Order: sequence, then C-alpha cells, then structure tokens
Amino acid sequence: MLGRVLGPAAVFVAVLGLWSLVSYVILPEQRRFLVPPPGDVFAAALTGPEAAHMWSALGRTTVVALVGLAIAFVVGVGWAVVMSQARWIENSLFPYAVVLQCIPILAVVPVVGFWFGFGFVSRVLVCVLIALFPIVSNTLFGLRSVDVGHRDLFALHCTSRWVRLRKLEIPSALPGLFAGLRISAGLSVVGAVVGDFFYKQNSPGIGILMDTYRARRESAELFAAASLASLLGVSVFVVFGWIGQRVVGRWSRA
Repeated sequence: MLGRVLGPAAVFVAVLGLWSLVSYVILPEQRRFLVPPPGDVFAAALTGPEAAHMWSALGRTTVVALVGLAIAFVVGVGWAVVMSQARWIENSLFPYAVVLQCIPILAVVPVVGFWFGFGFVSRVLVCVLIALFPIVSNTLFGLRSVDVGHRDLFALHCTSRWVRLRKLEIPSALPGLFAGLRISAGLSVVGAVVGDFFYKQNSPGIGILMDTYRARRESAELFAAASLASLLGVSVFVVFGWIGQRVVGRWSRA
C-alpha cells in the first residue's frame, strides 16, 4: 500500500517541480501567462474570485456526465445481451456499434444540437454517444467468454435461455462489464466538457467557463478549470474501479 501511494506522489511532486521550473525560470515574466505557476492555478481554483463559479459549473458537468453514463450503461448492456443471444444478431448489430465509435464526435455534436436543441438533453446525448462503445464491447466479450464446461453443465440440466443468462452469463461478464464502465466513466466526462464547448445555453458547465477564460486570456483560471475537469474524470474512473473491485474482486482472477 505504501508503494502504491509513494510512487504516484513522487511523480506528482516531480511534475509540480518541472511546472514551476518552466514558469519561473524558462519563461520570461511577460510570457508567464503561457504556463502560469502552480500556486496561481491552485489559488484560482480554491480561493480566487472565480472559484465558486468553477465548482458550481463542475457540479453541473458532473450531473450531465453521470446521467449520460447511466443511459449508456443501460443501453450498452441491453445491446450486448441482445447480441449475445445469437451469432446472426451480433453480426447484424455489432458493425453499427463500431461505426458509432468511429464517427468523429466533433462532427456529430452540431447535428445533435440542431435536432435536440442546445440544452441539457443534447449534452447528455453527447455523453451517451462517447461512452456507449466500451460498455457494449466489454460486456459482449464477457458474455461470450463463459467457460465451455459451465455452458455444458447448464445445457445438461436443460435450463432455459433466461436462467442461463441470469445465473451464468451475466455473472461471468461482470469483470468485463465493470472494465468497460470504468473506461466509459472517464469518456462521459469528456463528452460533457465537449458538449459545453458547443452548447452554451442554459446554466454553464466547466467547459463553457474554460472557453470563456480562453477568450479573456485568463490563463490561471483556464488552467484551474481544466485541472478541475481532469480531476472529475480521474475521480469517476477511480470510483467505478473501486465499485468493480468490491463487486467482482473477491472471486474474479482479473
């Protein structure tokens, strides 16, 4: 446990040291706005005049990301379960999951806003589009990777398709499902921030503030907002990783 803490802490201190070196030594004072010192960034995020706005916007972005992740989870798991029931269904539907993953999200975001407006619904939908594929692919992999001996045992007892899915396939797919959910959690935050950049109506999220600070050339506030958005992504990644460990860590070798 000590090694797991000291390693990341040492890297964090080294990054702060390199950051300070660039700000105070390499860059002249008139160009220091390009890389503001860490102290200025932390002050802007915690005690600065924009700190309250940043945290409020971060809360709204969190809501959008979690709602989008919840919808992506339900749709993705259902999609994977349907495809796992027959090979011809998988061959028919999985290519469209790949297409959804390969479409550049920046090209889709304006179309989503044109169809559904520029508010909460469109932001959530962007999160769903970004976060869907890892859940679908990892859940389908888990459902398909059930031990052959276990399948034969269920077939020997003439179990129904529903019993086999509920008692064998879904429990076996949980490690893959939570791996996909952990990836999608971070991607959902990315989708919420991207949606903020395009949809600037209603209450602002952290992405709108980042764009505002960029336009004002307020570099310390911009770095602070970007750091808070990154912290949100890391937090949801860690939380869902911890949940997955609690659910399957006691019996799964993974």
